[in-house]
Amino acid sequence: MQTTPEIDFHGMEASPQAQSRIARQIDELETRFGRVTACRIVVKAPSARHHTGGQYEINIRLALPDGREAIVERTPPQDERYQDFDFALNDAFKRARRRLQDQVRRLEGHVKQHAEPALGVVRRLMREDGYGFLEGENGRELYFHRNSVEGAGFDALERGDRVRYVPEDAEDGPQASAVRPLGERAPS
Repeated sequence: MQTTPEIDFHGMEASPQAQSRIARQIDELETRFGRVTACRIVVKAPSARHHTGGQYEINIRLALPDGREAIVERTPPQDERYQDFDFALNDAFKRARRRLQDQVRRLEGHVKQHAEPALGVVRRLMREDGYGFLEGENGRELYFHRNSVEGAGFDALERGDRVRYVPEDAEDGPQASAVRPLGERAPS
């Protein structure tokens, strides 16, 4: 870490045991991810007047390269387990690890790419069996099922209708999902 972690305690003494537990959690984050540049932790002790009603609230802000952050800050749910400091601390750092993991994936470019919708034309319909075939932009034939059709539905489709769809590779060959009729006919 490029800077010393900041740890603030509100409504309680900063005991050596609490600081040690927090330091262990921070060390584990650094060991697992190593990209944290700064860390700020705020521990709010239970208070009879506070809206959390006797629960610890632990907020974590982790700074990452490229100005990204992983932040855990929320009032814990009404759950008596948050009355225990160790439980609240472990839960907050578990959520921080998850958020940090997501940010690291983004930094490394490991984000799921969604297939872009393609244009196609309905070529064959087997209404009684509930499926059909469409021709994709590249001339490839794709299977689709009645449940894949959005909008007015399978029964409104006709041969020659233009559609948008998401191409997928299935065990039985190429198929189309999220088939959306465009309300126009393809040139004959």
